[in-house]
Amino acid sequence: MKKIGVLALQGGVDEHIAALLSASEKISTPIQIVEVRNPSDMDGLDGIIIPGGESTTISKLMERAGIFSKVGQVRKIMGTCAGAVLLAKKVQGSSLEQRFLSVMDIEIERNAYGRQLDSFEANLTTVFGTLPGVFIRAPKMHVSGKGVQPMAFYGNDIVAAYQKKLDKHYLAMTFHPELTTTRFHEFFIKL
Repeated sequence: MKKIGVLALQGGVDEHIAALLSASEKISTPIQIVEVRNPSDMDGLDGIIIPGGESTTISKLMERAGIFSKVGQVRKIMGTCAGAVLLAKKVQGSSLEQRFLSVMDIEIERNAYGRQLDSFEANLTTVFGTLPGVFIRAPKMHVSGKGVQPMAFYGNDIVAAYQKKLDKHYLAMTFHPELTTTRFHEFFIKL
């Protein structure tokens, strides 16, 4: 049974847990879900999801909990919105004191679609077909390295990408799939 953690320091934790449970059932793959708050929660994880929220706050909370470097060492990491920001090697609009995991060859432009009031829902063209996507103070993503595979587009903008580096797997989305679909969670479980 795969053991998947959901970083439970801020953001859409419950929504990701519900999406994982539903995805697990749809693909008939049993999983164990762990809410990750401290180092002992990290033991034996096959993957971890970093939910949306506020990337600076999540980064500081991971530091305070003593799990920042441990999260970056997990073999499979999925990041949505703020989680995608933390995965990126380059982040536009970041402050000097903010730390990132910097593991995925993408560049992120924070809050590129506007403020909270500019949040929206739109149909996305994905590798799974047309799916709805919810964008909440969303960043924009740019592929900056080899081996990054776009998985979803909003118009010409890449809004989801996957990268395999040696034995590590990274999945980043600038929208919130946990609010509309289980397809990305299914993909993540299958990795």
